[in-house]
Amino acid sequence: MILCNRMYKTELETAMELGKNAGSIILSHYANGVVAEEKIGVDNFSEPVSIADRDANRVLVDGLKSAFPDDAILSEEEPDDTQRRMNSRRVWIIDPIDGTSGFLDHNGDFAIHIGLTDRGRPVVGVVILPAFGITYHASLNEGAFLQRDGEPSVRMSVSDNTEISAMSLAVSRTHKNPKILTVSSEIGFGRNIERGSVGLKVGLIAERICDAYIHLSPRTKLWDTCAPQIILTEAGGKMTDLWGAEYRYDVADVQNWGGILAANGAAHADIVERLGPLLREAGRHRVGPSSRKAHKS
Repeated sequence: MILCNRMYKTELETAMELGKNAGSIILSHYANGVVAEEKIGVDNFSEPVSIADRDANRVLVDGLKSAFPDDAILSEEEPDDTQRRMNSRRVWIIDPIDGTSGFLDHNGDFAIHIGLTDRGRPVVGVVILPAFGITYHASLNEGAFLQRDGEPSVRMSVSDNTEISAMSLAVSRTHKNPKILTVSSEIGFGRNIERGSVGLKVGLIAERICDAYIHLSPRTKLWDTCAPQIILTEAGGKMTDLWGAEYRYDVADVQNWGGILAANGAAHADIVERLGPLLREAGRHRVGPSSRKAHKS
């Protein structure tokens, strides 16, 4: 059973169906083994890609185009039609496999991200973890839900922990950055949990397994954060950049230059405050290209 805002009922149901179809294709490749290729991403860094990424992308993009022909689509595996996207009120933002390294390493830590934005704000989000049979889903003002294969959806809510020493911090095990261990220690988190995929780690916060997630690198993109953000927000949490600034998705530049801070709603502001001096010490400032400007809606 899918619980959702009637305003976005069709959108959420379609995203869920397409995501599960894409998940079946991904799992078939996962079982048979896939050879990785290298591609140059939008930030000019080399990153892995596989046929599973491309096959899943085709299912998602073609399905969304058919169901919602007036909406724009931004996908990691498609050229960005920036002009159309910037002039569209509604934009689907998708990542066919978030955590390709986890997929290739066969550790299960990869996810399908399908998000919908309306005037630059996320309104629908689906994050599917095919290897674990888990789907997180949310729509605006209707809460966030966890669905395990064959079971009804269950509402999620983040923890209300405010004692940093009692909190668990989700950190990347794929893109390990020694600085995050220093940051975690300086802020005083009680425990670090290493997992792959932004969507998976944000889901851990929504499930109360973790309390926060910090990603220091400026290399994540809009498709990494869009679907997880609405899920976390609807579960009572908050996702911003490292300085506490809100994300917008009606921007030309797809890169999240300010990194990621996701946390339960009770502790988010405190973590921002504690992060500030550490970022200044490291010479980090919240800056981005002049091209990163929102269009007028």
